[in-house]
Amino acid sequence: MPYTDPSRAVAPLQIPDEARKRIRVLFLAKHALWGGGQHPEDGNHAIYHHEVRSSLESLNLNLQIADKVRALYEKPEADFVFPLLNRIGFMNSEMMIPLLCNMHGIPYVGGSPIIRGLGDDKDLSKLVAQNADVPTAPWACYRRGAPVQEPDCPKAERWVIKPNASSASWGISDAYNWPDVANAVADIHAQGHDAIVEPYLDGYDVQVPFISVGGPAMLPMLIYEREDTSRLWTYYEKRDLVPNTEKSTLKVFDDPEWAPKVAELANRVARRFEPFDFGRLEFRLDRNAGEINFIEINLNCNLWSEKVIGKAASYAGFTHPQLMETILADSMRRNGLISL
Repeated sequence: MPYTDPSRAVAPLQIPDEARKRIRVLFLAKHALWGGGQHPEDGNHAIYHHEVRSSLESLNLNLQIADKVRALYEKPEADFVFPLLNRIGFMNSEMMIPLLCNMHGIPYVGGSPIIRGLGDDKDLSKLVAQNADVPTAPWACYRRGAPVQEPDCPKAERWVIKPNASSASWGISDAYNWPDVANAVADIHAQGHDAIVEPYLDGYDVQVPFISVGGPAMLPMLIYEREDTSRLWTYYEKRDLVPNTEKSTLKVFDDPEWAPKVAELANRVARRFEPFDFGRLEFRLDRNAGEINFIEINLNCNLWSEKVIGKAASYAGFTHPQLMETILADSMRRNGLISL
């Protein structure tokens, strides 16, 4: 059986029938009005948003749909917002929708602006993990406008450089010497972002998904087993915009030695970010070296049935509509809109 958090049994929640019509739900996502299929720039992200919309429509909610943040510039005729529009084209934009909702006094799925910012800032989230005594490899964050100095960079034979608030491996690159590291940082700064530099860690990515059921509840953990662990996956591959020829498998992680250790570490980090409605923690496991390291937390992460939370939920017995309803129901309960 897959290893799950023994302290909590995760089962689907239901929104009371009277609340389905009473609560006006605004679903906000970049491709919420897309008709299905790949998007020429965002690839499978459009498929994902279409699937979420279809699942929400199947729940018979009092549903409104919008695809642009301007839907919140003025107070909308809505009682609750389900936002999947995290990246709006500028740094720290993941906090904008929660801030607008707070301004209007409308509850929403996700986390508070400060929690969303803390989670999306890889540098700060690593500090949180360290404070929770969770193993975290050394790193350097080079903020745009601050000095970029070699002594701040951790020692390594190979480094990974990426935007400090990137998602889906946008802007990732690697380097084997300091001049190339500095050039990669300069390129990220030129695009208006802070940069984070880390030693390349060999091994496999262990994904630990959480949804909220009265608090962070762990779904079955998954692991990417890859043919070539030294190869960096790009944004274009993750979005299915170019063919990915590398063999990889996303499977349940129930290693009898490592699964309990990873689960315990993940719970320590997740508690530091409460309350949040759903998220995914990533660790790098090197069995040969006997090491596990925290990499990042991704709050309001991808809910597509082909990605980590969707697949983990299916292993836990959820359909995709049940996963959406559980996330909504617990968030509505936490925000005082319903009782369960």
